[in-house]
Amino acid sequence: MSARDLIHEALHALEANRGRSLLTILGIVIGIAAVIAMTSLIGGVRNSLVAGLGLNAARAVYISPSYQMTLDDLTDLRRLMPEYEEIVGSAYGYAQTTGADGSVDVGITGAEERFLTLTGAVSLASGRLFTAEDEATAARVMIIDRLGAQALFGSSDANVVGKSVSLGGRDYQIVGIDEGMPQTGGSGSTYITVYMPLSTVLADFGGGYEYLSQVIGFVREGADIDQVMSLTQERVGKLLDIPEDQVEDNVYVYSMKSEIDAMNGFMNAFSLIMGSVAGISLVVGGIGIMNMMLTNVTERIREIGVRRALGATRGDITRQFLMESATLCVTGGIIGTVMGYLVSWGLAIAVSAFGLMGALGGMGGDTAQITPTVSVEAVAIAVGLSIAIGVVFGFYPARRAAKLDPVSCLRHQ
Repeated sequence: MSARDLIHEALHALEANRGRSLLTILGIVIGIAAVIAMTSLIGGVRNSLVAGLGLNAARAVYISPSYQMTLDDLTDLRRLMPEYEEIVGSAYGYAQTTGADGSVDVGITGAEERFLTLTGAVSLASGRLFTAEDEATAARVMIIDRLGAQALFGSSDANVVGKSVSLGGRDYQIVGIDEGMPQTGGSGSTYITVYMPLSTVLADFGGGYEYLSQVIGFVREGADIDQVMSLTQERVGKLLDIPEDQVEDNVYVYSMKSEIDAMNGFMNAFSLIMGSVAGISLVVGGIGIMNMMLTNVTERIREIGVRRALGATRGDITRQFLMESATLCVTGGIIGTVMGYLVSWGLAIAVSAFGLMGALGGMGGDTAQITPTVSVEAVAIAVGLSIAIGVVFGFYPARRAAKLDPVSCLRHQ
């Protein structure tokens, strides 16, 4: 029999027992749906967490010496460390101002435009980032977030680009709005974060010093991060004239690679656990398939005898029943894949709505949105599992049907 004939016969046989067929594939549907839902949701959570860390988080190396670093030190470090694609610095400041509803505490981060783009610290809703001219002239400009606009001007949707805010007796013009969210402080005040050019913060809030608060290097693609970190610690120690035996205690160098690796390990372990649970459902579904196929063989003994009398070989009978079993499982796999994707979206909406992302480490914030990610590999695995279950659990009934004696089958009533 041709493959087309086998498929036609399989569909006809299953349609004759439509209700029983649907109940039989339920275990397959549940198992495949669980696999797709979990892999999609876990993929979405992983992407959300990585996005919360920043676009280049895996390549970022944070350098925090106990000795103060200046802009000149940063320039020298860039020259000494060609292993980095870019090295950027930032400085912090603090001020208070009066907003729409009272006192507002303002945390100030001084950063170059490269710092904001490389770290993904700012996602502009409107306006612009800082320019080279802003940095060169220490321009009094800043970027605030939407809820910062609400705290300062009474509305998160207000068009505040171009307006000024007084900090420390100086006026700073707003040139951009970030989508980020501030944190609410105590004592009736609101804490917001704003960004200014690095040179501006050093000049206006540095207390007469040009000390950097944070230095981040972005390792070139393909470089060994652990080796670069060790080399960085050594060279920063020499740059800052730290005694060799004190470098390890006074130059702290770390990266997010270990955190990302740990997160991936946790997600993979969780996927394995959930896959095992789904696997149990698939085995149960496979047993149901075998039970139905054995029942079909018993009910169709005379049909088998007629087919053998008309020239069908044992191989034809085997392939016919295997095709019916595989068709059941593939149908269940397709339904399960669609249901799994829909379930993953439902779970993602629930996780985002209840702010459960914060419980996973706070990366991305409680308001982080999860978008389920259905990979081609997951769908391929689902389809492959469906076919494998159909063949494995359908083989015994198929061989049993093929080995029946044709004469006995024809005499069967």
